[in-house]
Amino acid sequence: MAHTMGDKKLLARVRRMKGQVQAVEKALESGAECGDILQQIAAIRGAANGLMNQVLESHIREHLGAEHVSADTRQADLEQVVGVLRSYLK
Repeated sequence: MAHTMGDKKLLARVRRMKGQVQAVEKALESGAECGDILQQIAAIRGAANGLMNQVLESHIREHLGAEHVSADTRQADLEQVVGVLRSYLK
């Protein structure tokens, strides 16, 4: 089972982001000012970054820092994290 499963803080972050995206959709449909829409987009980006940071930190602690994890598993997890970070930071 994933260590993030059922994490209420993560779910709360995602639900806030969902609300922010819906607000952007409504703003675009209603012809809101560009500045207001840009501000909402910036808030979504900040929320996504916060979510990424929280999940990444948890993953590193639970998978890469755990003593019970084999060297092969740790290496595979490390490669996965590096791949995700490369994609995320483009």
